[in-house]
Amino acid sequence: MKPTQESIEKVKDEFAENGISISEWARVNGFSASLVYQILEGRRSCIRGQSHKIAVALKLKTGKVSEVTELFSFKALKES
Repeated sequence: MKPTQESIEKVKDEFAENGISISEWARVNGFSASLVYQILEGRRSCIRGQSHKIAVALKLKTGKVSEVTELFSFKALKES
């Protein structure tokens, strides 16, 4: 799911209003600044992995952020 241009603009406005750089936000949150910029430029679809986690953190999409090991542990519990 690619974030909408409108939602991306809202996020950029939030950064500007709060005087926080995208690079600083990425660093503090443990993300690659270049990947965050790619998402905010609309060049990433944010379906899985770090792109998904960034989009959820920026509230560009709804979703859960789970580790792979958690997902498989959950699946094993459901099957027992």
